[in-house]
Amino acid sequence: MRKPAGLAAAVVVVAAASAAAVMARRRLREATRWARVDAILRDLEEQCTVPAERLWLVADAMAAEMRAGLSLHDEIGSSLKMLVTYVDSLPSGEEKGLFYALDLGGTNFRILRVQLGGKEQRIIKHESEGVSIPQHLMTRGSDELFDFIAAALAKFVASEGEGFHLPEGTQRQLGFTFSFPVKQTSVASGTLIKWTKGFAIDEMVGRDVVAELNNAMKRQRIDMKVTTLVNDTVGTLAAGRYVDNDVIAAVILGTGTNAAYIEHVHKIPKWCGPLPNYGDMVINMEWGNFTSSHLPLTEFDRTLDAESLNPGEQIGSACHKTRKLVVDVCEVIAQRGARLAAAGIYGICKKLGRDTASPSEQRTVIVVDGGVYKYYMLFSQYMENTLRGLLGEEVAPSVVIKPAEDGSGTGAALLAASYSQCHQDN
Repeated sequence: MRKPAGLAAAVVVVAAASAAAVMARRRLREATRWARVDAILRDLEEQCTVPAERLWLVADAMAAEMRAGLSLHDEIGSSLKMLVTYVDSLPSGEEKGLFYALDLGGTNFRILRVQLGGKEQRIIKHESEGVSIPQHLMTRGSDELFDFIAAALAKFVASEGEGFHLPEGTQRQLGFTFSFPVKQTSVASGTLIKWTKGFAIDEMVGRDVVAELNNAMKRQRIDMKVTTLVNDTVGTLAAGRYVDNDVIAAVILGTGTNAAYIEHVHKIPKWCGPLPNYGDMVINMEWGNFTSSHLPLTEFDRTLDAESLNPGEQIGSACHKTRKLVVDVCEVIAQRGARLAAAGIYGICKKLGRDTASPSEQRTVIVVDGGVYKYYMLFSQYMENTLRGLLGEEVAPSVVIKPAEDGSGTGAALLAASYSQCHQDN
């Protein structure tokens, strides 16, 4: 009986040794894998480092691209589109009355209304409602999509309650935030260039989106007219200007990024229309397209390929390490993004001559919106600290970053009010 017992013991020893060897190999592989990950992270940190000297170069390039994008000569070329928005009248706070807005930027849209009471009362009352667009309407006909939107708008208008007052015989006016690529032809018209975000209604391409909405509202028997067409960045600028007359630019920092600012019309060579009433025009920069040899691009920016860390072995330890790695990578990327955003804002200040001390102690206010800025505190801290460093001790106190509140929706309604006031004054 000893032989079988000895054989069994030997088998156990061999099995234990084999298991130990397997575990050792696994741990070695894991150690090698994490060492490689650490090396990649260190390399990413190095590639994403953006010293102040480089940020100044980025800001100079931004200002130069802004000038090129505003140029009359297309052959100069610019990575910035510098789109003329036709918005030459921003809210002043004097506006009074009931105004609506429609914010269409994806698979959901929002409808809202505001009752304005002028300088003393400002926004007396505000109501909004969100609506999801059925998926089948995103690929059918334009009439079906806009009829659905107009029907929701009609229902919302019908719910006007106490606190909202429209003078008898007055047509309701609506600001339309449309966050898809359009070629704008006036403050209240623009043709669709292409759909994004899952929409694919081919017959709409080349059509005036405002005319489509106005026609749908007529079919729904709504006595309402679109008076302004804007994107979310321009709406944010308008909302900021309503509460602070020193606002000169707006920046969106979310899943996408963009900036808009107020430019003197005589510095827009490509503007061929009549001079604006107040001499200024809002420019939509489309700065997400900005390119420069000074940008710190990494291999990860150039490709979307990512190497899997193969989680699953030793779940507890691996999850902790992976979580820490994700935090570290996020911080590296956020710091780079925040510093580049600061350089972009500094570039706008430079273009407008707001990068030097002013004897009049003029304030320069930039309103910022978007989930990355609002909900990722490290990002906003990095951005604001970097901007202060670029501006220097003498100028930094006069440049203020302010968070925006519901710019894309309320801003559109305020612009509708501003243009209504403009027409009354004229």
